[in-house]
Amino acid sequence: MRITYKPLTMKITPMSSCKPVRPLVSFEPGGLHRGINMEHFFRRKDKVVFVIGATGTGKSRLAIDLASRFPAEVVNSDKMQVYRGLEIATNKVTEEECRGIPHHLLGIVDPNSNFTSEDFCHQASVAIDSIVRRDRLPIIAGGSNSFIYALNDYAEFRMKYEPRFLWVDVSLEILHSFVSERVDKMVEAGLLDEVKRMFDPEADYSVGIRRAIGVPEMDEFLRAEAMGASERTKAKLLRSAIAKIKENTCLLARRQLQKIHRLNSRWDWNMHRLDASEAFLKRGNDRQADEAWDNLVAGPATMIVDSFLYNDGLATINVPSETTTTTATVLAAAAASAQVPMAAAVAAASR
Repeated sequence: MRITYKPLTMKITPMSSCKPVRPLVSFEPGGLHRGINMEHFFRRKDKVVFVIGATGTGKSRLAIDLASRFPAEVVNSDKMQVYRGLEIATNKVTEEECRGIPHHLLGIVDPNSNFTSEDFCHQASVAIDSIVRRDRLPIIAGGSNSFIYALNDYAEFRMKYEPRFLWVDVSLEILHSFVSERVDKMVEAGLLDEVKRMFDPEADYSVGIRRAIGVPEMDEFLRAEAMGASERTKAKLLRSAIAKIKENTCLLARRQLQKIHRLNSRWDWNMHRLDASEAFLKRGNDRQADEAWDNLVAGPATMIVDSFLYNDGLATINVPSETTTTTATVLAAAAASAQVPMAAAVAAASR
């Protein structure tokens, strides 16, 4: 049977802003009902795309790129970005970066509460159901692997949905350099003032949004400032705090990467690794960096999702730690599965 490749020409409904979508249920900690609806045994599973990766690798960018090419909405799975406030410290996407794509579970939770994996499963499930009912694709994006693991371990989700995982990866050496630069930019953007506004000497840094990297590290500096320390002392403490933020961010990236490898081995997920290292290496040149991103990440990811949604002819790439899903590999597989010339596959990916 001849399979004809379906061009990527779907229209996206324009949005005037990227204001977070109001959750369809009120947040109540705990209480997730794990009952199983038997009707899902007898229906075709709806499809869900996950965009995963360590902090700073471009997960949100890829999710928004995909949502601008398919009728899709983004569900945040970053455990700090679900809270209201600390937009700089938690690195929430801006309205401009959202490009009108609706985002769910972004800045909706009281910053002083604890939003658990169970809470995420409950609210994410409601958001996903809402997106699917409107014939749109849910794209789950974020670096909190515990949330992603919990959702895929949730029986109701497994029976209703078929997942596909896109792993945006960057070599640790390159990523460490990038996140260090990003912290400097966050400081320039007002990180200190943002953290200072919510500083409370009696606060518990193990609860809510105060767990976010960038908050506990500033504690000693803010206490010294409140006690009238000298400018020299404050400058020293601030430099130390910024260095600690960079160190902890790099450690987080390493832990997240290790967790992704463990989850992939344990679950044998339908995972595709997209190496964005070259795009990050070229970040001093916007044009070259954008071209590398499109060629190595956004283009191949588009082909993978298109195949997943419309013919599923592209074989899953189960990736060991050293292997890279290259543009050529993805485009060749997509062209072969659709029985179209390579030129047509490349053209479709670049649309």
